[in-house]
Amino acid sequence: MLLLGRSQVEALLDVDALIDVLAPAMADLSAGRASVPDRVAALVPERDAFLAAMPGFLPSAGVLMTKLVSLFPHNDGARPTHQALIVAFDPDTGEPAALLDGTAITAARTGACSALSARLLAREDATVLAVLGTGVQARSHARALCRVRPIRQVRIAGRDPAKAAALAEELSAVLEGDVRAVSSYAEALDGADIAAATTHAVEPVIRRAWLTPGVHVTSVGYNPAGREIDDATVIEALVCVESRQAVLAPPPAGSNDLLMPIRDGLITADHVHAELGEIIAGSRSGRTTPGQITLYKSVGVAAQDAAATALVVAAAREQSIGEEITMR
Repeated sequence: MLLLGRSQVEALLDVDALIDVLAPAMADLSAGRASVPDRVAALVPERDAFLAAMPGFLPSAGVLMTKLVSLFPHNDGARPTHQALIVAFDPDTGEPAALLDGTAITAARTGACSALSARLLAREDATVLAVLGTGVQARSHARALCRVRPIRQVRIAGRDPAKAAALAEELSAVLEGDVRAVSSYAEALDGADIAAATTHAVEPVIRRAWLTPGVHVTSVGYNPAGREIDDATVIEALVCVESRQAVLAPPPAGSNDLLMPIRDGLITADHVHAELGEIIAGSRSGRTTPGQITLYKSVGVAAQDAAATALVVAAAREQSIGEEITMR
């Protein structure tokens, strides 16, 4: 069995290739070709945390895998809030084939799928990116979204101004254009063409009054006690998701951003316009006017992890990276 640590996985992950392979993975998911059950989780109430299991089979990539991922939102900066392991199995025999760090894959595939959503839904001339949050996903999203649109300015906003300033300085070294920290979410969103919400917010950080017509919003934050997107934005936006089944499932699988307005009678489940895979396949439309607000609400699905795992394991074997171990 191939063993790959975090630094090896990070070195093997090609973000451009990952964005590309996520497109057929999402199409397979929407077409029913992939087997991706709802995640299940063991709760750790005293830490507001959980440990989730996310199995998946992606035939087009030849991957059978499961991810074990913990979400401990109160971890300090020394430890990520999301930590994970992935086990890949031989899809022909069921034999364990690889054990690899899943923390780097979780970070990369989430940002990469948001970038895929921007490739499908954001205006071609989008140049201003607002990143809400200062953690792992903020970094991942800034890096990935700048690869699919001609971003000239990146604005970083978070609860802690010092962390926002530090992240802006860090990203300035690796991104082209102007990267700056701003003092509020509203300031970051004012005039932004793409907005990436990557927070653990209880109260919405994306509010309709702060958005410019034509913005594409990506939202990946999860908090069982709240949400990132306000009702007005959800009601007005063209809403797209990875999987209707996943996003509308009860927690810990689904999203309060959609479940709450459905509960309150403001929208119905039919308000979800499309899955990304349906747009890729051409069975559903994407953006129809320049001024339309589009919203991609992500809850994370194992098809994304499977596509990333296939990419990493193939690169590792090709480059002879990793350690072969025997589990007997």
